[in-house]
Amino acid sequence: MTSSASSFDTLESLQTDIVELFERLPTLRHRQYIQQALATIVRLAESDVDRLDWKIMSAALIDMERGFQLFHNYRHVRKVTIFGSARISPERPEYHMAANFARYVTQLGFMVMTGGGGGIMQAGHEGAGRENSFGLNIQLPFEQQANPIIEGDPKLIHFKYFFTRKLFLLKESDAIALFPGGFGTQDEAFECMTLSQTGKFGPVPVVLIDRPGGDYWRSWSEYIDKQLVKNGLVSPEDPNLYTVTDDLVVACNAITRFYQVYHSSRYVGDRLVIRLRTDISDAEVEQLNANFSDILVTGRIEKSQALPQERQDETLELPRLVLYFNQRDLGRLYQMIAAINSMGAPSPEDRAHPELK
Repeated sequence: MTSSASSFDTLESLQTDIVELFERLPTLRHRQYIQQALATIVRLAESDVDRLDWKIMSAALIDMERGFQLFHNYRHVRKVTIFGSARISPERPEYHMAANFARYVTQLGFMVMTGGGGGIMQAGHEGAGRENSFGLNIQLPFEQQANPIIEGDPKLIHFKYFFTRKLFLLKESDAIALFPGGFGTQDEAFECMTLSQTGKFGPVPVVLIDRPGGDYWRSWSEYIDKQLVKNGLVSPEDPNLYTVTDDLVVACNAITRFYQVYHSSRYVGDRLVIRLRTDISDAEVEQLNANFSDILVTGRIEKSQALPQERQDETLELPRLVLYFNQRDLGRLYQMIAAINSMGAPSPEDRAHPELK
């Protein structure tokens, strides 16, 4: 009886919320996407999907709700995601490298995200400090309790699913740092490469960090060159998607240089819009056209202000480059971003704060 009454109260409350939502829908900023989401749920409700399917969708939406709400308040600060083994003890050099790396990038103004567990993840939070850390934990029967540094912090989320957890570890990240690890770390490394190579993630800098004198990632990179590049399974330019180093100065510079002039990018229709922190000269644009015309489907790389479709964009005032990118040669696109970052004259404020979005 109590359960029925509770269900009735929940249904009645839901009906009220839905009526209020529909009354406000015409005035909501993102009404098009809210309408699409509601229409999808209606179609599913009318179909014969299984109970398990509904449980997966419901839990995934709850995961995403938590993530969206948490990161909204930190959307203007760039974040670095650190991946690596949960089994690496504090005595090992990889642990100290991860802690020092996190300390350095937070001194540069970035925040740090990890999976929230032990090992390299705990090292990342140790170096960054609790106030500069996010923990995106996953519930497992072993190895994955939240580490004591992030435990109890409001910036710690416990995800039900790996796929929703990984969505936020990548979606909210402006740089990736990978330290040695097991199957999970290898999975994260290859997924970063796959998503970067196909344009589904980034562009962002990806650094693979060995302990001093170590060869974990150097051997990995040699495997990529020997088995993938030489056999034509990936493009010769695809190794430009990442940097392998055992030097933390090199790792940090790879991140800060990436945002020296380049700010971010998005597609507007068929055009790739590259937002810049500072303007570049007409002669420099000509140089880009001379060196990177091979990645264009048609037309030229052109300077632009914000397009009409970007009128609600928070980067409205930033100068832009617009091009019809072939959406295939991502390694070459990363080369072009590196070229852009050698151009222009960033203001002292931009140089001092590469972390600001």
